[in-house]
Amino acid sequence: MSDPVRSHISSARYGLTDDRAGEYLRAAGWWDNAGGPTKNHEPILVALSRSPDPDLALRCVDRMRTGDPAGWSGLDQALAMDRGLRARLLSVLGASSALGDFVAARPGEWRRLLTDRQSTPSAYPAALLAAVGDHAGAAAVRELRAAYRGLLLEIAADDLARVIEPDLEGLDYQRTTARLTYLAEAAIRAALAVAEAEVGTAGDRCRLAVIAMGKTGGRELNYVSDVDVLFVADGDLDVATRIASTMMRVATNACFEVDAALRPEGKAGPLVRNLDGHVSYYKRWARTWEFQALLKARPIAGDAELGTAYLDAVRPMVWTAADRDNFVDDVRAMRRRVEDHVPSDLLDRELKLGRGGLRDVEFAVQLLQLVHGRNDEALRVASTVDALALLGDRGYVGRTDSAELGESYRFLRMLEHRLQLQRLRRTHLFPADKDTDELRWLARAAGVKPARGKPESQVLLDEFRRHVRRVRRLHEKLFYRPLLEAVARVPTDALRLTAKQAEARLAALGYAAPDGALRHIEALTAGVSRRAAIQSALLPALLDMFANTPDPDGGLLSYRRVSEALAATPWYLRVLRDEPAVVERLARLLGTSKLVPELMTRAPEVLQLLGDDDKLGGRDPDETARSLRQAVNRHSYLPNAVTAARSFRRHELLRVAAADLLGITETLSVCHALSTVWAAVLQATLAAVDRAEAVAAGARLATIAVIGMGRLGGAELGYSSDADVLFVCEPANGASEEDAVKYASRVAQTVRRLLSSPTQDPPLHVDVDLRPEGRQGQIVRTLESYRAYYDQWSQVWEAQALLRARPIAGDEELGARFVAMIDPIRYPDYGLNPNQIREVRRIKARVDNERLPRGADPATHTKLGRGGLADIEWTLQLLQLRYAYEHPALRTTSTMDGLAAARDIGLVDEADVTALRESWLLATRVRNAATLVRGKSSDQPPSSGRELAAVASVIRQDDAADPGAFVDYYRRTLRRARAVVERLFYED
Repeated sequence: MSDPVRSHISSARYGLTDDRAGEYLRAAGWWDNAGGPTKNHEPILVALSRSPDPDLALRCVDRMRTGDPAGWSGLDQALAMDRGLRARLLSVLGASSALGDFVAARPGEWRRLLTDRQSTPSAYPAALLAAVGDHAGAAAVRELRAAYRGLLLEIAADDLARVIEPDLEGLDYQRTTARLTYLAEAAIRAALAVAEAEVGTAGDRCRLAVIAMGKTGGRELNYVSDVDVLFVADGDLDVATRIASTMMRVATNACFEVDAALRPEGKAGPLVRNLDGHVSYYKRWARTWEFQALLKARPIAGDAELGTAYLDAVRPMVWTAADRDNFVDDVRAMRRRVEDHVPSDLLDRELKLGRGGLRDVEFAVQLLQLVHGRNDEALRVASTVDALALLGDRGYVGRTDSAELGESYRFLRMLEHRLQLQRLRRTHLFPADKDTDELRWLARAAGVKPARGKPESQVLLDEFRRHVRRVRRLHEKLFYRPLLEAVARVPTDALRLTAKQAEARLAALGYAAPDGALRHIEALTAGVSRRAAIQSALLPALLDMFANTPDPDGGLLSYRRVSEALAATPWYLRVLRDEPAVVERLARLLGTSKLVPELMTRAPEVLQLLGDDDKLGGRDPDETARSLRQAVNRHSYLPNAVTAARSFRRHELLRVAAADLLGITETLSVCHALSTVWAAVLQATLAAVDRAEAVAAGARLATIAVIGMGRLGGAELGYSSDADVLFVCEPANGASEEDAVKYASRVAQTVRRLLSSPTQDPPLHVDVDLRPEGRQGQIVRTLESYRAYYDQWSQVWEAQALLRARPIAGDEELGARFVAMIDPIRYPDYGLNPNQIREVRRIKARVDNERLPRGADPATHTKLGRGGLADIEWTLQLLQLRYAYEHPALRTTSTMDGLAAARDIGLVDEADVTALRESWLLATRVRNAATLVRGKSSDQPPSSGRELAAVASVIRQDDAADPGAFVDYYRRTLRRARAVVERLFYED
């Protein structure tokens, strides 16, 4: 007699934990009295151990043995000899108690699973029709149920076999769902045959077609799922309704629930309508979701001609559904309503309806199909995975996104199938974390193995969560993509225009040269490349976006140039297609500014920042300056170092310009950012040139500091501002003053030459005209030379110029000593005497009369016009020269800070400061905007045309801003400031 303990331990090696496992094994003849496998049965036990639930499978085998004693030897021998049968049968028995019950109750049913005995899908209709034969009523239902369940067993066995024998040819996800759909279609046809037989000759008075919807229509059916249908008839609708309702009853009782709730008016509407009734309903009453449902409509049974006519009539309506008002919002709202119906405690476990579930994939794919399929017939497919692959292949979705979403969808559908097979019940609920036994069974049924020390249940849980997170992330990325709304707003008819019609539409949109715009479109979309396909998807929306900018033609031309320049940049079109807000913002920038496209072709990385306000406009200028200096310092070769500095400036100039044009960054922040970048370029270039010159000279002969003057000193640079500076030096390493000045002069001249050399970027002019003696003086002086000059020769205008002096580059200690040296000059004790005040006013009057460019409008010129920048700055500077000696708050290089200080100490009242501040900020914004719009330096705002409209749109942050109203506002603001200037500047 065998040792029961040894027997129990031995059977456990094959995954068997049931107390009666040994008894079942010995009864089957698979276990000997010595406590081990009998001869020739080891392969069966190994296969059994790989089954999802070995105990469940073994119990079912025992039921088959006791239920058919005469047939047991044949089954036993077949299991030992037929590897394919072994894998198919034992995997099904361990995965599905329902199919195990079916096999155990019907002796010989297992023979379906012998190798090469499975039915082909093409044989399903004949097999089910033969099963119902001449039966009617309950008998027909009984026979149809048995035949259907037998074919379902075959599909499940082929689907699961690789769980036990991984190298066997099995069914992948798509082949499994296709077979399940073929089987459902065959069952519908068999049930329809039973219904027609029951109605008899009355059926001759009508024609009836069954239209599949949902997963049946998409050929992606589950093991246990409603089969969604609707009916279209011709002739006697009462008879057709009897046939349809009988068919539904037979199929529901025998195979699966047949659901006709997707018909017009849902369950409240008639079960059967004629073709005209369907068409009339969809034209007049159908809601958005009903067209979404029609995406998968397909005739599967009944009168084929009528089914085709139905499809021909309704399918065109599907591809115009996106033209409906609020179409995209309606589809999104429907998805949210579906999700809201899931209990909150189940939301993360619901495979179908929950967050990151199957519906997330299906809604995203269908929305993309309905929007882009209007113009691309290749997307008009019913299968979710096929549509997703096509969306990726044709550029509407990134290849990686398409592949990842497809993988996750197939994984979740596979889990859904395994869960439904267990008891052949409709379920979509993933096991709870604490249900380890259920998780282990599901993992084994899904072919998940232990990994990295984790049991298969934990591996499955980790994989499930990973796929759910990925689906949710990609769903939100694709489903809520702003581009979808923009493309959907373009009427379907506008997507399929002839050349002549296209020109007319472009003209109607506001394009001044529609023939030229059409040439740009043709150039961008020519060919069959993926790039051309993506452009074809982008352009309908872009054309409307450009039409809402001040210069649609210029925007489209710039877009073509940028696209051609970045054709080899792999991420360019992907960003436009995928990133929220980037497309709309790019269109606005290109349709407004001539400077932006020039910069973008050489700094394309900024394009990736357009969708993120923080990255575009929130970068810390000081951190930017540190990054620039570090980038330059990495280059030991001087030309490379300067190139790096100019490249970094180009990037920052475009970033700041984009944030400025889009209204993300305020005027003072724009000025500060530009000034900081300019100062950083000077710092890095000076350091690089100084190193190179020291190597050439054998030693560093001078310590050098750069003093920012004018707008650079005040941190108030605009896009077109030069860098006004002074260079100051001191001898170093025992050098003479003469050698130090020569050395520093070579450095300064080299810095100026390298930064102002011609390139495609805006120039970087280093202006030294504010130095002592002006253009006749030395470019570089020592600190003592400056001191001697200012002590003996300084004039009041030079003291005024020094009000904005601050160290910006070079030796910080030397710069600080320079500032300490000039403070008594720019903040003279007891202020200015009457003669000096008159001199300042005289110089200002001369500037007003002589410096205004010929043809410039003194009422609108931003810099020298009445109430412009110079008026306000001279007014403040006169106050500083007169009163800063006793009011330290006035000792600032910033115009805005100086005005605030003058108000706080009572020199200027609140209303006057407000008028001056508003005018200075507005003139600065207009000056910057005019430069960005025209693509070149500009102090005079445009007087008319699209450039004026563009400037107005930038200032008002409204593409529809009224240029005339803007000019009135601008003039009015400057006039108020001029009145204040005349009172404060010219009156004692």
